[in-house]
Amino acid sequence: MSTTLIVVIVIVAVIVIALIALAASRGRTRKLEQNRGEAREHREQADTTARKAEQARLQADEHAERARKQQAEAEQLRQRAEEIDPDSEAPAE
Repeated sequence: MSTTLIVVIVIVAVIVIALIALAASRGRTRKLEQNRGEAREHREQADTTARKAEQARLQADEHAERARKQQAEAEQLRQRAEEIDPDSEAPAE
């Protein structure tokens, strides 16, 4: 083999290796961007779910507060009724 042929083969081999490395690098970059996009979507979904859960908690708290108030009102009405009702049993002393 001539020296020129060996040099050409080495240059071609270096170019092929460089192209393979470039393709692999681009593939890794593409996969990295894809993973970033997927992670961003997961974060957005988590944020949305957290906001919905917080809203549901607040609504439940409001509902519980209304129920406590209604219970207190009912208790007051029951006590008034017992005071007024002539048929109610007097507390044992």
